[in-house]
Amino acid sequence: MVIAIDGPSGAGKGTVSRTVSQRLGYLHVDTGAMYRAVAWKAAYEGVPLDDDAQLSALARRASYEQADGTITIDGHDVTRAIRTPDMDKAAASVARLPAVREVLVGKQRALGAKGGVVMEGRDIGTVVFPNADVKLYIDASAEVRAQRRAADASHSGSQSGITSVQSDMAARDQADSTRAVAPLTKADDAVYIDTTDMPIEAVVHRVMMLIAEAVEP
Repeated sequence: MVIAIDGPSGAGKGTVSRTVSQRLGYLHVDTGAMYRAVAWKAAYEGVPLDDDAQLSALARRASYEQADGTITIDGHDVTRAIRTPDMDKAAASVARLPAVREVLVGKQRALGAKGGVVMEGRDIGTVVFPNADVKLYIDASAEVRAQRRAADASHSGSQSGITSVQSDMAARDQADSTRAVAPLTKADDAVYIDTTDMPIEAVVHRVMMLIAEAVEP
């Protein structure tokens, strides 16, 4: 079974995806982390973020691993390094490049080819696995999403920090939803879940119920 979970930053898709994958014993793939890892490696190697050819070559030869909450690229543990405001912006730049997306989508499809995967991102149900067994779009209000992201260790939790994060997230949402290739959008057949007023366990329960319904004969 392939479970596709899409949505914007701060909606809760990461926590939900990880929890659901653990309960099912499935592989968890954070596709956004792959774009972030490429952005980090580009900075590490001095590759310009607008060089589609160099970045796609970097993405193609790179070795990615996601296990037990740790993310590595070519042996570098980048788990914390890719979760910063600068990497937010860098990843958005990388994700707009068609050649990079083509490479990473291919890698993502390979990871989910045998099923038993919960894959999260922004184009899983529309591009990567349009025929996924379960397709979800997880969302929340802009204010709540900003509060959640600002509470991360890499961001300031102050009101000014929240305002700054909300502004950055609005810009990222605009860029993602209007890019020419694989824009952020809800798949027509995806179940929409608004997590604004839902505790995480309630969201997980809802997702598990939807999965159970999908496997019923």
